[in-house]
Amino acid sequence: MYYDLIRELVTLVKVYEKESSGASQDVHLFGQWLQEHLQKNGSYTMPEPEWEGKAKGRSADSVINTSLVHLYRYAKLQAKNAIANTSFSTPDEFIYLITLSSFGSMTKTALIRLNVHEKSAGIQIINRLISSGLVEQREDESNKRNKIIHITPKGSELLNESMDNIRAATRNVTEPLSYPEKMDLIRLLTKLETFHELRMKGEA
Repeated sequence: MYYDLIRELVTLVKVYEKESSGASQDVHLFGQWLQEHLQKNGSYTMPEPEWEGKAKGRSADSVINTSLVHLYRYAKLQAKNAIANTSFSTPDEFIYLITLSSFGSMTKTALIRLNVHEKSAGIQIINRLISSGLVEQREDESNKRNKIIHITPKGSELLNESMDNIRAATRNVTEPLSYPEKMDLIRLLTKLETFHELRMKGEA
């Protein structure tokens, strides 16, 4: 029997409970904490991955940036396939509709900012959606200078008709990842997005 291991695990659970006030009893969260705890204390190190150009000095930052660009392009190709034979002309149009459907009506500026577009590009997308009757704009009652963008019944109907293909496209992008790997990736990407979002707000 692994009595020593069990005793060590019990001790670590006590440390986890002490360090994580109101900690969840989810075993996956405990596993994540355990990995970080062992790394912090020098007891565990993840094997460093290999990548092309590493021996010649190519940095991890370079690899990450290149991978993100490539993944964006793969995702865009999947999105184009998802909207084939629909009235959407670009993936950005259905992404704007999904944003409005998920978060509700909002100003043009907020909609463009949520999708991390330059103002001119975002305005073009919104204008195409207005021309297609998929969204409409109305004056903001509290500020007449602002225009509030609403998804129309036609827009909702088209979005609902396209959702199966859109969901399939998103699954294709993350297909080889297990559920725990997806959760780890979400945590890392959220950390990166939050950092850059706060930086952009600070520069605005």
